[in-house]
Amino acid sequence: MENKSTKKKVGMLLFPNIELLDFCGPYEVLSTFHFDENKRMLEPSPFEIYLIAENEGMIKTRAGLQVAAEYSLDNHPPFDILLVPGGWGTRKEINNKKIINWIKKIAQKVELITAVCTGSMLLGKAGLLKGKHATTHWQSLSWMKEEFPETIVEDAYHIVEDGNVITSAGISAGIDMALRVVQKYYGEEVARNTARYMEYYYSTDNKRRL
Repeated sequence: MENKSTKKKVGMLLFPNIELLDFCGPYEVLSTFHFDENKRMLEPSPFEIYLIAENEGMIKTRAGLQVAAEYSLDNHPPFDILLVPGGWGTRKEINNKKIINWIKKIAQKVELITAVCTGSMLLGKAGLLKGKHATTHWQSLSWMKEEFPETIVEDAYHIVEDGNVITSAGISAGIDMALRVVQKYYGEEVARNTARYMEYYYSTDNKRRL
């Protein structure tokens, strides 16, 4: 477990037709998290988040909301945690060699690799799920099994952690996955406090909720 003085930098990948909550949910968790409730609005979170896309500029989500990517794949600062959201756009990006090669390269440098929903498919395409347990959105479980036969696809769990790779089920599961990251680095108490501040139910039941 990290001490309170340790700052963690998160690189969050954006792409066209990304699912809005896939990245906004984890963003809210990681940016809201704080050790001292009395200083929540006075000091920044220990997590610093970089929004990264193939090119800098505006990205249109599946819902139509546009979000600004601060950095491109070529000019972003170094970071500790990779977060790959999902959404309908993964159907195209899974064949985007530049993004897949970037994920593959970054995975060798970061200490933790995470994905929400079909973001797991991009990890699989980059070869990061070979021989590992993983999951994705329930509608894409069969796609994952067909596309990556060497991946052990878990269809009963909400969040799957295998080594330094954490994958999660669809959309809202990203919130729970981000809380797992907080817990992993700073302990369950602060993860629970973060969920409480968000008025979000902190679950210890990792069963897929369908």
